[in-house]
Amino acid sequence: MDQYSTHATCGAQLKLWDSAGPFEAGAMQQLRNVASLPFVFKHVAGMPDVHFGKGATIGSVIATKQAIVPAAVGVDIGCGMMAVRTSLTGSQLPDSLGAIRAEIERAVPKGMESSQSANHAKGGWAITPNAVARAWYDKFDARWRIIAGKHPKIDGKTSDQLGSMGGGNHFIEVCLDEEDRVWVMLHSGSRGTGNRIGTYFIDSAKELMERNRVDFFLADKDLAYLAEGTALFDDYIEAMTFAQDYAMANREIMMHRTLEALRKHLPAFKTDKRAINCHHNYATRENHFGENVWVTRKGAVRARAGDLGIIPGSMGTGSFIVEGLGNEQSFCSCSHGAGRVMSRAAAKKLISLEDHAKAMQGIEARVDEAVLDESPAAYKDIGAVMAAQQDLVAIRHRLRQVINIKG
Repeated sequence: MDQYSTHATCGAQLKLWDSAGPFEAGAMQQLRNVASLPFVFKHVAGMPDVHFGKGATIGSVIATKQAIVPAAVGVDIGCGMMAVRTSLTGSQLPDSLGAIRAEIERAVPKGMESSQSANHAKGGWAITPNAVARAWYDKFDARWRIIAGKHPKIDGKTSDQLGSMGGGNHFIEVCLDEEDRVWVMLHSGSRGTGNRIGTYFIDSAKELMERNRVDFFLADKDLAYLAEGTALFDDYIEAMTFAQDYAMANREIMMHRTLEALRKHLPAFKTDKRAINCHHNYATRENHFGENVWVTRKGAVRARAGDLGIIPGSMGTGSFIVEGLGNEQSFCSCSHGAGRVMSRAAAKKLISLEDHAKAMQGIEARVDEAVLDESPAAYKDIGAVMAAQQDLVAIRHRLRQVINIKG
């Protein structure tokens, strides 16, 4: 049974999985703005974690023909999740998890740290700074030199950020599932590289719209687009695809470092070879309703029939491993998380450190004012979000974190 509601607009329709609660007015207007674009295909799908973003809502799926909106993809290109199940059980974890958290924090650069930073150059990990450099030259260097050669403004720190987490809502967690099995899960993207690519092409699209006087017809200047068949469109697809591949590799290196850190403290363990590594900020070419289109998922996970995905809640409320049901009305997509109910600034004003500490009881994690904007109260009820998309995914595992690491 489909759970979406259909809304008529002045352009394409909206199909919204809004039974988790009404979408905020600003996000609804952004959805309508996107639906008004003449190249939107069929309808715009709003996932139950929808919240206000830049240009396009976070939690939206936008199919387009012969054009793409760089701001709809955003600046954290390829941001996503990775999860691996281990052979460990919760009973094998030590009573105090502080040492394991500290080991992982030493192993994986976070915040403004890079893979080449002195803090991580002496760790002795299987993936050392030199190994990261080799991965860069094997997989990415030649591609990047071509991209940056055409657009020098996007050049900058790139290779030394592989295997690093960053800050904001990015994290690493050790979790237990319903059978007490230990999982490792993490969230990160293409770091500064994706940000530079996204920002450059968003600005380039705006300049193009202004030069051709098209911006006058846009409901929001952040919806400036690139037309297929132009050199700038081709260059954006090339750079965006690079950032998505970079983000995927970044998570793989982070995961390797995290597992090596765990092995410093725990008995020898194996990992399930069926690791999940999925984007939730990206665009790709797909076939829907019999036509080839560009699908932009801005805060949404691909959920074709049989696809495994990850839907995190917040740093204190657990997460879900899901299997896609292939619902075409959502362009085979599902939510990418719980979705914010407070801006970061509002969360820091309204959530007390005492309330945050209560929400994080039983979890080995930072409890300080710097992470109040990520506190569980800043997010929607993940249970309601999951209930609103039962026609999009089936829950395979419920994970509850026992260690949380933020940038």
